Amino acid sequence: MSDGSDTGSGFGRPAAGIEFGTVAAFAAAWESAARPPEIADYLPDADTLRLHALIELIRIDLRHRWLRAVGSAGAGPKRLHEYCSEFPELTAERIPAGLVYEEFVIRRHSGERVDPRECLREYPAQAAQLREMLNADDEDQSTRRANPEATATFAPTATATWAGEATRTTAGLADDAESDGLDRIRIGQRIDDFDLLTGLGSGAFARVFLARQRSLQRLVAVKISADRGTEPQTLAQLDHDYIVRVFDQRLLDDPILDAGIDLGARRLRLLYMQFLPGGTLLSVLRWVRATPVAQRSGQLLLDAVDAAMEEKGEIRPTDSSVRAEIAALSWPETVAWLGRRLAEALAYADAQGVLHRDVKPANVLLTAEAVPKLADFNISFSRNVAGTSPVSYFGGSLSYMSPEQLEACHPGYHRSPDDLDTRSDIYSLGVVLWELLTGAKPFDDNTASEHRDATTLKEMLERRWRGVDPAALERVPSDTPAALCRVLLTCLAPERDKRWADGCELAQQLELCLDERARDLVDPSPTSWRLRLRAWLVPVVLLAIGVPNVVASLFNIQHNRSLIIERLSIPAQQTFMVVTGVVNAVFFPVGIAVMVYLSRSLLVVPRGLRKGRDYPPQVLARARSDALLLGDRAVLVAFSLWGLAAVVFPITMQLATGEVTVRVVLHFLTSLLVCGAMAVAYPFFLVTFYMVRCVFPTFLRHGEITAGDAAHLRRLDRRCTRYLAVAASVPLLAVAGVTFLPPDDIPRVIVQVRVLCVGGIIAFVVAYVLFRALEADLRALERVIDPVGAQRHSDAAPRKRVRT
Repeated sequence: MSDGSDTGSGFGRPAAGIEFGTVAAFAAAWESAARPPEIADYLPDADTLRLHALIELIRIDLRHRWLRAVGSAGAGPKRLHEYCSEFPELTAERIPAGLVYEEFVIRRHSGERVDPRECLREYPAQAAQLREMLNADDEDQSTRRANPEATATFAPTATATWAGEATRTTAGLADDAESDGLDRIRIGQRIDDFDLLTGLGSGAFARVFLARQRSLQRLVAVKISADRGTEPQTLAQLDHDYIVRVFDQRLLDDPILDAGIDLGARRLRLLYMQFLPGGTLLSVLRWVRATPVAQRSGQLLLDAVDAAMEEKGEIRPTDSSVRAEIAALSWPETVAWLGRRLAEALAYADAQGVLHRDVKPANVLLTAEAVPKLADFNISFSRNVAGTSPVSYFGGSLSYMSPEQLEACHPGYHRSPDDLDTRSDIYSLGVVLWELLTGAKPFDDNTASEHRDATTLKEMLERRWRGVDPAALERVPSDTPAALCRVLLTCLAPERDKRWADGCELAQQLELCLDERARDLVDPSPTSWRLRLRAWLVPVVLLAIGVPNVVASLFNIQHNRSLIIERLSIPAQQTFMVVTGVVNAVFFPVGIAVMVYLSRSLLVVPRGLRKGRDYPPQVLARARSDALLLGDRAVLVAFSLWGLAAVVFPITMQLATGEVTVRVVLHFLTSLLVCGAMAVAYPFFLVTFYMVRCVFPTFLRHGEITAGDAAHLRRLDRRCTRYLAVAASVPLLAVAGVTFLPPDDIPRVIVQVRVLCVGGIIAFVVAYVLFRALEADLRALERVIDPVGAQRHSDAAPRKRVRT
């Protein structure tokens, strides 16, 4: 709480005597008025009260003018010096340091490039307090060529928390007193094997420089901090394409080479790591906010990277397949492209026992090809490093924290930092990707970087438990795939059990968003027939299996009547009709009952998922397998019954009439072979097409998809080719059967054979169309489930994807 002098953070309540009703009325006017309210209309007359009230009203006015999308006239951003010109009683010396810091934070949130030292030069009277708030020193770095946003990338943040004794997010690095040795390090000096070229970032606990390593003649980023904590041990575990690579560390306890500065007993740590010239996602956000939605695309990301490289004097790479791929993406696809790689980084870190716990745009660096790399594991926690505890490394940026991480910050909740897992990092990544997609965070956290009290934390928690703001949903670009919205909303689920279980699942879902055919299968449009047919599984499957079998049965009856039954005696003909009726009356219900049993999981699980039920992974795996095997099972049941009929008919007729000859038996077998081919090929394609188009993709919305599912898809693809050959054999078998008939019998069946041939050809064309569609669908699903395996097993993928 402020004592009225505002010498601390400056973000407490007004001093005693302030008319809280005035401030509340002004805040309400901002929310309801068509035009911005005038501060002067709300100021009291008494001088002391007037000054206090003026400061509080300016706080509110600043937030609304800078952080709200207000379209009315006169509602643009305003600087503190403009308020001083408007109100004579407010001079630069009388502005509280907290209010100066608040303006600095708001400008940063709005995408401006603000150097902390600018505040020190502009407000010298408050410099002592500002220096502590801003983690800045007096060094003039006006010659710095690096992007100012990079400061936040490497410099740790000092954020007070409410988790027991942990009061620093950067615990394990240093305390304020231990930064004394750092401020004597200057650009141009040589430290150990490194020539310091320019500054990349600085804070109270560490400084980061672009340096040239003399021994290897390469550029590196050098981070110098007090020798505390286990950050090197944590980073040593991480060697991944999408994590900034740390090469090694040096401990400095001798005089700094070529500098003449004696550190005495103080010991510093020097970490040197991969230098990335493409800036950070924080700088990309500035480009996003400054670009109209209709003009955003993958080229925007490349432009932001090129601008950052130009500031550092770097040359843009040419003939880059990665940059060519990005340039062809829409902006939502670009966000998914970045997110998939960051999700893989989180999955890898989690597999090494490391939680990042401070995922935010400033901690994502970009290469010259715009490939993202996760950085700054200052407050990460490693389960594999001895002597560490989650509490000592606890912290993060409030605006990007998950609900459970905010609860661990709040003294009123019984949650500790060691209760966090990778789903907290996934939530933070979801906030980052949503902000990239829309240009604004999914929650109205304007106070997140201003206040550090329990009331603020509780308000933030309440907003997160309510879910994504409706206003944030309205800012989603119209060309955003439904799949990407679903994936990000799952990341931002208040209950962590509802989020993606790990980074691998999230990466797989984001890869899905990059494949147009696959994402259309999984998340069809609301008007799509595929979406409407998902609820009609039983009728569709019955028709798909039943119609071809009924047609085959009618053809078989008519064909046998012409060649066999009409030549039998009247009692034998009557017996044939009875046997036919009994066989069909028994076999069709038996076939239906067997199919219901074999597909029982498909009758329960998809419907339950539509109603929001959760199922164990093994149940979902069984349902996915049943969906891909249902066509084969339909074939197995149908062909088994037709084969059984080929035996039952001759035996029953022989027992009943004694008029069945070898020729009749051969005819029965030939006829049933043709009809069996019809009952095999056509139901398979109809059932499998429905399963792949409508049912199986629903399971991909719920994660837990493995490479084993991709193997099922590949095997199904191969079986489709064999069944297509069976479909092509139907008219050929009919023609071949005619050649074995006596010449006198050919006129009896010529019409039937013609009908069968024409119908078989038409059915084959339909089967071929379904086959081609299935082939494309199966390969699209395989690409998103197992991209590496798909590239290895597919003859020619419809869309070549570049792996970076």
